Amino acid sequence: MNKKKEIVIGFIVGIIANTIGTLLYILIFSDLGITNTFEAAIEQDHLGSLLALGAILNLLAFFGFLKIRRDHRAKGVLIATLLTALVILYYKVA
Repeated sequence: MNKKKEIVIGFIVGIIANTIGTLLYILIFSDLGITNTFEAAIEQDHLGSLLALGAILNLLAFFGFLKIRRDHRAKGVLIATLLTALVILYYKVA
């Protein structure tokens, strides 16, 4: 398959894994609902931390792709993780 297409697939998997990880963290550890938790995280300046905890699920996707020798997809997951890190940095600085 085309390298760029493989990287895009990995990027999409990384974004989806981060979203699912964030939602799972909220559902398991928060007493509030999803929207209320996001609103509270924004008010208390913890949105970056919430996104960082959701990015842990990217580890599974990254190493899973490496294990099945899909290096370009793993690279896409890494790019998605770096994008998440930049978003977290933005929320920490701003």
